[in-house]
Amino acid sequence: MFAVIQTGGKQYKISSGQKIKIEKLIANEGESFVFDKILLLADGEDVKIGSPYVEGAKVEAKILKQGKSRKKIVFKYHSKTRYKKKKGHRQQYTEAQILNIQ
Repeated sequence: MFAVIQTGGKQYKISSGQKIKIEKLIANEGESFVFDKILLLADGEDVKIGSPYVEGAKVEAKILKQGKSRKKIVFKYHSKTRYKKKKGHRQQYTEAQILNIQ
């Protein structure tokens, strides 16, 4: 059984027991979280496609960790004009484990 969920402006294909890194959620570590924006729900030959979401479907997950990813370097450069800019960015993420798909 698997599902396709939408969170943080992205879509993720998930199955039960899987660990995923997603955009930061407002939740504490160790808490339970419920995803309600389910786009597709598949169990063998039984496939439910939402328009836009599947009614009555939900995915339960446990928040394992809140953190920041590695630094991404943003470097802008124009040749022959002495123009250089260097910036860094660390994206925040939430690591979650999928417990149950209903």
